[in-house]
Amino acid sequence: MKFFFFIISIFFYGSVFSKDTDPKTYDYYREKYQFLEEGNSKAFSYLKPYIKKAKEEKKYDELFQAYKDATFYSKSVQKKLQYADSCIDAAYKSKSDDRISSSYVLRGSIYYAKQKKYKLALDEYLMAYKYSKNSSDLYLKNKISYHLGVVKNYLGYHEEALELFKICLEHFETESIGNSSTKENKIYNNQKGYLNSLHQMIICYRNLNDFKKADSLVNIGLLKTFNNKDFLQERSYFLKCKGVSEYNNTKYKSSISYLEESLGLLKDDFAWKSFNYFYIGKSYKALNNDSLAITNFKKIDSIFNKHEFILPELRENYELLINYSKQNKDREKQLYYTTQLLKADSIISRDFAYISLKIHREYDTNTLLEEKGKLEKANTWGGFLILCLVIIAGGLIWILVKRHKKEKNTVVKYSELEEKLRTENYKNTETTTTNTETYDDKKSQITQSLKQDLLKKLKNFEDKKQFTQKGLTIQKLAIQFETNSNYLSHVINEQKGMNFNKYIGDLRIRHITCLLFEKNIYLNYTIDSLAKECGIASRQNFSDLFFEINGIRPTDFIKNRKKEINNPENPTSMEKSPDC
Repeated sequence: MKFFFFIISIFFYGSVFSKDTDPKTYDYYREKYQFLEEGNSKAFSYLKPYIKKAKEEKKYDELFQAYKDATFYSKSVQKKLQYADSCIDAAYKSKSDDRISSSYVLRGSIYYAKQKKYKLALDEYLMAYKYSKNSSDLYLKNKISYHLGVVKNYLGYHEEALELFKICLEHFETESIGNSSTKENKIYNNQKGYLNSLHQMIICYRNLNDFKKADSLVNIGLLKTFNNKDFLQERSYFLKCKGVSEYNNTKYKSSISYLEESLGLLKDDFAWKSFNYFYIGKSYKALNNDSLAITNFKKIDSIFNKHEFILPELRENYELLINYSKQNKDREKQLYYTTQLLKADSIISRDFAYISLKIHREYDTNTLLEEKGKLEKANTWGGFLILCLVIIAGGLIWILVKRHKKEKNTVVKYSELEEKLRTENYKNTETTTTNTETYDDKKSQITQSLKQDLLKKLKNFEDKKQFTQKGLTIQKLAIQFETNSNYLSHVINEQKGMNFNKYIGDLRIRHITCLLFEKNIYLNYTIDSLAKECGIASRQNFSDLFFEINGIRPTDFIKNRKKEINNPENPTSMEKSPDC
């Protein structure tokens, strides 16, 4: 019997010893925390040894995964960003473009989802796109497309964003079905991608005033998320959209019900919370309950003060608060909300070059400044402050007058250039041939036959747009022409009345100007892209040369051309210029 217990004891202690000394695998650590919710610090009991093990073994693929998981389970945004930085570092060390791309998406998502810093997020998404170009990971590619679409949607490019979301939706929907061999988390990720793409499409259709299509997608989203605890956040988005739809259909009580249900499910999304409060407030206002309306509008102001972020659509919130304060003769509140609106405009203008141009509201900057001056005078803030405001207003008027003169001059220059483009006057100077041998020809020992040959080659060079070659020099062109660079320089000087660099620059700028005028697609190019298109290496050199030749900056030319095209009353907007 003693021997039996001895054997059992050895077996028991041996088992315990074996479990304590066996090295833990990476899968072991992940299995311990993979079902915990986001921000649960318990995960770090396993993440810390996971990270330590990966570092010691220099397993950078595992270290990448560990930091990625640590980002998810961190509570604070700063910690999330720190782990995201480490994730990028590990991804580079793993020498995997897919991991590098994924790590940039991760950091961009934190900037977008947690802080609404769209500029920073866009930088990350563009880096992710760069490293995903040769990837075969379609989930990663569509995830990047989705995030770029979100930024486009935010900036007001709703049609472009919609096209991206349609592609994403199709991919995620196909992959979310899965089969017996598909991993559960892969199906979940694709389902989440499908629902978020659907939500963004609804926003696009609503902004494009296609309410019928938007409503049909809202119903699909609500059906897909019904009684599904895995997608409560996504359900909150569809409830929000339903609430807005009910508001637009003047069903204000129903709108409030949907929006409040949405608020109950929203988690860590201050932007959409503000959006919900705004439409709840507007619904109460429509029901003549100003007290509850203002309560909700004030909640948006609190969020704005905390995060310094506001959706452009919610700018009206401050206009409503200003009008309410004015009606109640509360000058102090009226002044406060006027200042807040100016601050909101400043933030919107900082990040929304496209949207700020589209904003036409009752309270433009000048009106707001004048109103602010009156309110401050009424509140006896003192002569010094009034004097400062007068100086500021005077400065603003001077800036506006100067800007107006500049814009007027730009319009004149554009009209002059447009007239040239619509006639033969903008064509490149013809390379003419001559039978008269000049004294300079004899002096430079250029034979008439050689001169004629070079002129023909220059004509062919211009016709085939070979001047768009990057890094083109007279030496390189002379080699292509099988001639001496001095001879070529002499012919260009004589026939074109300019040196080689001026000649090439002139050809390039006239070429790109014609493209901008004739083909609308080029109007969407960046200045860098336009410079590269015509062979100029520097955007500054391109801009300066464009101005020197055309008398107008390329940005101003593009702006005026777009305005002309979008003006249906302008008969010349449909005309074609001669081929230049």
